[in-house]
Amino acid sequence: MRIGMSLTESQTPQALSLLRDELLMAVDDGFSSAWMANIFGLDALTALAVAGSGIAGIEIGTAVVPTYPRHPAVLAQQALTTALALDAPLTLGIGLSHKIVIEDMYGYSFGAPATHMSEYLSILLPLLDGQPVAFEGKTMRASIGLSVPRTGPVAVMLAAMGPAMLRLAGQRTAGTILWMTGPATTRDYICPTINAGAEQAGRPAPRVVCILPVCVTDDPDDARTRAAKVFEIYNQLPSYRAMLDREGAQGPADVAIVGTEDQVAGQIKALADCGVTDFVAGEYARGADRLRTRNLLKSLIAQA
Repeated sequence: MRIGMSLTESQTPQALSLLRDELLMAVDDGFSSAWMANIFGLDALTALAVAGSGIAGIEIGTAVVPTYPRHPAVLAQQALTTALALDAPLTLGIGLSHKIVIEDMYGYSFGAPATHMSEYLSILLPLLDGQPVAFEGKTMRASIGLSVPRTGPVAVMLAAMGPAMLRLAGQRTAGTILWMTGPATTRDYICPTINAGAEQAGRPAPRVVCILPVCVTDDPDDARTRAAKVFEIYNQLPSYRAMLDREGAQGPADVAIVGTEDQVAGQIKALADCGVTDFVAGEYARGADRLRTRNLLKSLIAQA
């Protein structure tokens, strides 16, 4: 199981230089991958193209870019341009986002999400592979080719949690990117569903990238209280709430990986037995616990 890290985002004018510093530190610390969310702050692909230029030795990914506001040809063009700017491999993580974001904030319809994503991939994947597309579906259409130079493949992964999306991820992409999904749910539901999709399509076993909050501390109650506050919004979003319910978790604090060095190490290592191929640390500790958390992650990387 590879160990990656989740990039943080500054809201200062120095955001891009700070992001670059974080990427350089991730390389020095031996992380296999670094992942950036695309929510309401920096555009992830643009930021990674700037901050990640010239940095090698680590996989760089988005986790994730919402699909509805971007035509797949536009996203393919942007991703290929970003890949051209990087000396590291780029993995394009994409997802549906949430109804409250797509309909209430952007003003798009959130209808037929599984059909939307399937048709989105029918346009996105060929364009990323350098092929022109002529496609007309129920929710998407395109007749276009791109001339962006390609330096190598751009892998695509889905933020998939529902059964239709998981099957789609297994059948057509490199795998899934999880958030707020506990070990039992990953073992008993996520992995069997996505692996069945891949097997049906004759594809190799997909990657399962599991992002979870992590904090090494001697005060687990305080760390879980902080997790509940920091990640409160995910308790209210239906897709994440469904994963928490499957896990029997009251909220995000219950799936956070918290405890002493030995306790956290044990919880992380156990994820491999649940089918996780990549654990991505969502570090949220403060003060001395922040350094302890990073040092524990570095020690696990060294043991791999």
